[in-house]
Amino acid sequence: MLELKNISFEIEDENDKKTREILQNVSLQVEDRSFVVITGPNGGGKSTLAKIIMGVENPTSGQIIYNGEDITNLDITERARRGIGFAFQQPVRFKGLFVKDLLQLAAGRKLSTDEACTYLSEVGLCAVDYIDRELNSSLSGGELKRIEIAMLMVRGVKISIFDEPEAGIDLWSFQNLIRVFEKLRDENQSSVIIISHQERILEIADKIVVIANGQVNGVGLKNEILPELLSNSSKFCRFYGREM
Repeated sequence: MLELKNISFEIEDENDKKTREILQNVSLQVEDRSFVVITGPNGGGKSTLAKIIMGVENPTSGQIIYNGEDITNLDITERARRGIGFAFQQPVRFKGLFVKDLLQLAAGRKLSTDEACTYLSEVGLCAVDYIDRELNSSLSGGELKRIEIAMLMVRGVKISIFDEPEAGIDLWSFQNLIRVFEKLRDENQSSVIIISHQERILEIADKIVVIANGQVNGVGLKNEILPELLSNSSKFCRFYGREM
């Protein structure tokens, strides 16, 4: 189980040098083999929280406990070794590195072409077209996102964190990704944490966490939180900044 205890995060504004509070005393539990969606208005602190869980950012105060161990001061590498994985909102491009190379790095071993192709097929990519592709500007953001998700699958992580995975993904691939998320939870026995505004992702969550203005504004089971979010469609549209 992953537990966040009173997580706060502050930064100094480069212009006026004043301290700005991004997260304020955020506490949250992520049970084993659960599907948690963190949602809320843009700029509320969701992506920052995801980066803190992974170790990309360090909290100003608070604790992160994973399987009974305090990992607050562990760096991103040590957290990865403990089975935590992160898929960025904007995936990183690696010039000179090929897709199969990246999957092998994630696996920590040599992969046969058939094995690598299986993982690419899982995320909706034609393996023949992608296995020997270089990770450069010739790949779209959506393609890179799917390759990054394949990396988490091949690693067999115990906690998968996705920051807005639906961005840049077409409808068919999106439906396929839903199946991938469910497979990570059910077959890989992994907890899945997703930062998302997408209603279809909210609908398959076990738990929904609403974060706004750096604080937890609501947390509960899907059947408790989602009806409240959807009860007033105009409010929902304003909340997420999109049309229904």
